[in-house]
Amino acid sequence: MPKFFAVIPAAGSGSRMGQEMPKQYLELLGRPLIYHSLKRLCGHPSIEQVFVVLAQGDPHFTRLDWREFAPKLEPLYCGGETRAASVFNGLLAARDAVAAADWVLVHDAARPCLGAAELQRLLTELADDETGGLLAVPVADTLKRANRDGRVVRTELRDNLWQAQTPQMFRYRLLLEALRAADPETVTDEASAIENLGLKPRLVMGDVRNLKVTYAEDLALAELILKYFETADERR
Repeated sequence: MPKFFAVIPAAGSGSRMGQEMPKQYLELLGRPLIYHSLKRLCGHPSIEQVFVVLAQGDPHFTRLDWREFAPKLEPLYCGGETRAASVFNGLLAARDAVAAADWVLVHDAARPCLGAAELQRLLTELADDETGGLLAVPVADTLKRANRDGRVVRTELRDNLWQAQTPQMFRYRLLLEALRAADPETVTDEASAIENLGLKPRLVMGDVRNLKVTYAEDLALAELILKYFETADERR
């Protein structure tokens, strides 16, 4: 049976946060932000190993105590200039541990509020899929197309539009081939690289609470969501 592995690209600087510290290391509920992303994946019994792809010379990761996630967690200091390059380098570095038909879940380091139900839904619904897929949610807001002057050109139809999330889950060899053929400057997620091969990834219903921390104000929202999750778990 194919096994499940996870890759978390964490080599970015998070410049849009306006902080000197890379955003994956900013504090969230007394822990670095990336801790919460790692916890969900490392805690799932079906996931064999979690590879976190770090920038070469990253000085922050080793200063933290990760024994809670041993022996599942393995840092790889091979991050690239782009997300696609980091994932590709991570896949190459993990090639001795992962078989061609094994599943790889790529998850954002700055997406700390992944729910247990959504993760299990992804694993269950894609386990026998020919292509693989990703968590996503239907677009609810009205979308405006703007010109260079910041004025509305038109309103985009929302029909069949989905907002991509992570994890995104594909077979190891397929994802490696897709990223090898892709332009790392234009491919913003793994699904788009798969699409460039002419394949159609499956959309699996996610949750709007699975937000990506991009701006400083997102940290406060993520904190509220995680506190809600903790309260819900205590009530069970």
